[in-house]
Amino acid sequence: MTKGPDKTPAKKRGHQKPGAARPAAEGADDELPIAGVRIIGGKFRGRQLQYSGDLRTRPMKDRTREAIFNLIGVDVEGRHAFDLFAGTGALGLEALSRGAARATFVERHLPTRNLIEDNIRSLDLSDRATAVFSDSFMFVRKLQPDEQGTPWVAFCSPPYDFFVDRQADMLAMIEGILTKMPVRSTLIIEADERFDTQLLPQNFEWRQRTYFPAVVCIAEKT
Repeated sequence: MTKGPDKTPAKKRGHQKPGAARPAAEGADDELPIAGVRIIGGKFRGRQLQYSGDLRTRPMKDRTREAIFNLIGVDVEGRHAFDLFAGTGALGLEALSRGAARATFVERHLPTRNLIEDNIRSLDLSDRATAVFSDSFMFVRKLQPDEQGTPWVAFCSPPYDFFVDRQADMLAMIEGILTKMPVRSTLIIEADERFDTQLLPQNFEWRQRTYFPAVVCIAEKT
């Protein structure tokens, strides 16, 4: 069940999602100031990433990102990272910094996708990372494991409003990822307190943490 786009002015949205983009016209040429977002651990620790400053793509808070990687620990090493609703791409780039074998970034706001590509090039990661211009819901529907069955670490960090306005779509996406991901894979979901986490598939054990305003849920496929 999908509602129309949220037309509420950004300054009045109480729960705009950090780190994920809202849709914009394809090819839009946004003239926005460039600010910095840093990688907080691993090989590229301290490296600054380009960030437009657009409120649609506000990055996840450093403390939340650091807490997530502390929770999943070495599980990221050697895995294929999927950064859905990628925004700045900080989650996928952090995963690469900490030993992920590959990363795929999915972002449907073209200028934001292009900034992710710039960050990939600046870190000399073009051989291990791909920034896909696509809707994350459609991308997951087509997603399949590779022939080697490489484990995934999938970050699902959409605008918080999607867990309310597009709840059925979000739950279907989560179910799809859990069904398709190979064994030894990990799914990390970021929502806020409006999302009823009891709606998550109960055939998986979920670790849940709150880093206000974020609510983080993590499931592993064993």
